[in-house]
Amino acid sequence: MLTLGISAFYHDSAAALVKNGAVVAAAQEERFSRIKHDLTFPQNALRYCLDQAGVGPDDVSAVVFYEKPFLKFERILETYLAFAPRGFASFSKSLPLWVKEKLFQKQILANALSEVFGGGYDWKEKLLFSEHHLSHAASAFYPSPFADAAVLTMDGVGEWATTSLAVGEGSDLQVLKEITFPHSLGLLYSAFTYFAGFKVNSGEYKLMGLAPYGEPKYIEAIKDQLIEIAPDGSFRLNMDYFDYPTGLRMTNEKFSLLFGGKERVPESPLTQREMDLAASIQTVTEEVILRLAQSVRQQTGKKHLCLAGGVALNCVANGVLHRRKIFERIWIQPAAGDAGGALGAAFVGQHLHESVPRYRKSEPDAMSGAYLGPSFSADAVSRELERVGANYLVFDEDEMLDQVVAKLIAGEAIGWMQGRMEFGPRALGNRSIIADPRSPEMQKQLNLKIKFRESFRPFAPSVLEEYADQWFDLDVDSPYMLLVAAVLEKHRREGTQGMRNGDLSAIDLARSSVPAVTHVDFSARVQTVSEKTNRIYHKLISLFHSRTGIPMLVNTSFNVRGEPIVCDVADAFRCFMGTNLDTLVIGNHLLEKGKQPPGLSTHYLHRYGDD
Repeated sequence: MLTLGISAFYHDSAAALVKNGAVVAAAQEERFSRIKHDLTFPQNALRYCLDQAGVGPDDVSAVVFYEKPFLKFERILETYLAFAPRGFASFSKSLPLWVKEKLFQKQILANALSEVFGGGYDWKEKLLFSEHHLSHAASAFYPSPFADAAVLTMDGVGEWATTSLAVGEGSDLQVLKEITFPHSLGLLYSAFTYFAGFKVNSGEYKLMGLAPYGEPKYIEAIKDQLIEIAPDGSFRLNMDYFDYPTGLRMTNEKFSLLFGGKERVPESPLTQREMDLAASIQTVTEEVILRLAQSVRQQTGKKHLCLAGGVALNCVANGVLHRRKIFERIWIQPAAGDAGGALGAAFVGQHLHESVPRYRKSEPDAMSGAYLGPSFSADAVSRELERVGANYLVFDEDEMLDQVVAKLIAGEAIGWMQGRMEFGPRALGNRSIIADPRSPEMQKQLNLKIKFRESFRPFAPSVLEEYADQWFDLDVDSPYMLLVAAVLEKHRREGTQGMRNGDLSAIDLARSSVPAVTHVDFSARVQTVSEKTNRIYHKLISLFHSRTGIPMLVNTSFNVRGEPIVCDVADAFRCFMGTNLDTLVIGNHLLEKGKQPPGLSTHYLHRYGDD
């Protein structure tokens, strides 16, 4: 049985295909459209999913949308009524759109499916709707390695729910409790993201990366004025400080007065206030999550926990939760945000609607390393490179790896494209930029000259799983780069403790023997690399290890600021030519920047960098 899942119309639209309980394909629309966080109907992602499976529309039993529009409209209407007369201007603008389009989403979805796959199919008969948080919970539980588990979903808001507890057992999944809008941990964090001058729904990870530069001196103000936290982790927000329920801003003047002035203007210099605010809200977020986890363990008695929703992408909080050992094991959906809702919706259709038995792979999980997107044959790579006029060489695998390691040791930054594209926000070694972690200049070089982004942003280490515990305070695998752990003391440099607060230049200080992946608080967002899920990447890092004694590489996503991660050969070549990357490797094809035709370099240079 084949079931398609769709998420769309808010941000990070995606499609996923599940066959008899197993994930066949999943991808975000942004990777095809090249529009970051694309919210439109995922027509390209849907086509890809069916092409990957080698099937047609006739073979699809059901199409499941990841949320219920009528429930969402109910929440919006009741919210405007509750806050009236505040927000009337916003309400008067949004109501016609809902009445004209969004309330009739079943017909809109059916029409869109007909446009993608052609007429002759009664798509309305195949369409089902899952609730938003149920989709998230399903995306986390069903591919997890656990036979039974508690599932905690935390995000901005679905229809009504902002935080929910579910329990999964076998093929069954039931949502037990919810915290509802406007009380939202995700929106509280987004409010501080907005106030710090970053974009909501995309800049939250910047706030998390900024937190180690500050002191959590605003914790008392946040807990006294903004959020009331119960012992079990449930919470209520003081809505006197927020505009997001009905307005066009996240925060208001009262919020500004509480923190000493207006929100930071985007792209203006960061100040100590933003750093301290970031540290404070990060600490409060961790407190809420820990309390929720403790109460979930007590209420359900489950030994295992699954996490989903946008808040589950806070890898610092995930690391804190793991170290507390409230649960024996934790598993986090790598596409924890709304894109993953498409996958969860497909699981809901299979297991809860059609009673398909669950496909469970106990180790490591059933996500295939999150490598669920398109791949390209060697012939296809050659044809595309010839079409764009590129100069390249083709090596056998061992020769190619030997060339790449030599270039890494020489200090080059390399665009690395292999196999199937990752599903979710993280590049995991198939659409990555890789470099030598020993270089003290590499973080700044990658941020400013290649990624065109803020210099304080940290980079992740991809470490061989068999060596991870010899370098990091980490006793579990972290294949999806969703746990932050400390670099072990034995690898740190003496005299570098305590040199971080309020000074972004502190990032230049070499704090360990792998400074390019060591954040200012000696932490790292670790990806453990397994030979079972990514043979070629594991082989590359192993060769680098044999020549340097370092079992890891710098890994950041193969894209630049304002662009989605690259998907195909043309995307990779454009990014390579438009940045200061030294070398591009696609499969066994190797391209050197200095050997490309001069006209190509001029054409692509400086095309990137706008947020």
